[in-house]
Amino acid sequence: MHAIRLHAFGPADNLRYEIVPDPEPGPGQVRIAVAAAGVHLIDTAIRSGAPGPVPPPELPTIAGREVAGTIDQIGPEVDAAWLGKKVVAHLGNMPGGYAELAVTETTRLQEIPENIDPAEAVAVIGTGRTTMGILQFTELGPDSVAVVTAAAGGIGTLLVQYAKNAGATVVGLAGGTTKVELVQRNGADIAVDYTQPDFADQVRTQLGDRRATVLFDSVGGEITRAAIDLLDKGGQHLVYGWSSRKAGDKPQTFTEEELTERGITSQVVIGPPMLQRVGGNIRILEDRALAEAAAGRLRPAVHRFALADAADAHRALETRATVGKVVLIP
Repeated sequence: MHAIRLHAFGPADNLRYEIVPDPEPGPGQVRIAVAAAGVHLIDTAIRSGAPGPVPPPELPTIAGREVAGTIDQIGPEVDAAWLGKKVVAHLGNMPGGYAELAVTETTRLQEIPENIDPAEAVAVIGTGRTTMGILQFTELGPDSVAVVTAAAGGIGTLLVQYAKNAGATVVGLAGGTTKVELVQRNGADIAVDYTQPDFADQVRTQLGDRRATVLFDSVGGEITRAAIDLLDKGGQHLVYGWSSRKAGDKPQTFTEEELTERGITSQVVIGPPMLQRVGGNIRILEDRALAEAAAGRLRPAVHRFALADAADAHRALETRATVGKVVLIP
């Protein structure tokens, strides 16, 4: 099969499109003929060798941890009914997704609803479950004013949709005219280019006498510093990323004195805090995300690259030149 292998940590050019032996499923495992493989920002940090939440793999390795496709082979102790099923799976910390074939345990499998294609399913199993995890920390309704940074990204797109469906007023912040237009088409009431120095003033003008009740933040840095001024007393700052900072850095934080003065709360919700809310059972979040997608309430944006162009996909993701979830198509 063809796969993307990494022989040395470093730049995107280190991702090589190679022919490798087909994997064979072991006990309790299945093999998936991959129709789509997800690319995550964490993948770029792993590739570079930067410290992060996922331990570095032994090299050489096949990158990638999210796949969707059809089961073409089963291992011992696996129900034959799995053969031929269309499934999606997050492979956990074990890589192997950037390939034409991938192996995983049956416990990680989710069947793909009929109205979702494999690329969308990959977005839902990773980005969608994270979105559901973030949303555990707030309640959205008609009285809510939700500000979403990186609103044209994979999670940002879904947060905008969910908040809009909940009746909230949605402010989407994105970088550049093209992304702002996409945010508008996605349903945001207000869409503003956060690369403009006066973006926060633009938001204030359009909101009138209303203030934000929640800031969904995945950017950090000066953009966060400006956006947090949009929050009203009692507002929430929910942090799930910090793309403006280097891999391995900590997120934007505020002192207790600053938070008290502003009358707001700030919390990093990604990782352990998210899992604690579901008792460590991440499938609960996957189930919620798939149900929302199947019902048509969430429709992920997908940016497709050919599997052979994985290096280009990494470069585009690192330079914020992508829209929505980045997916490789074998």
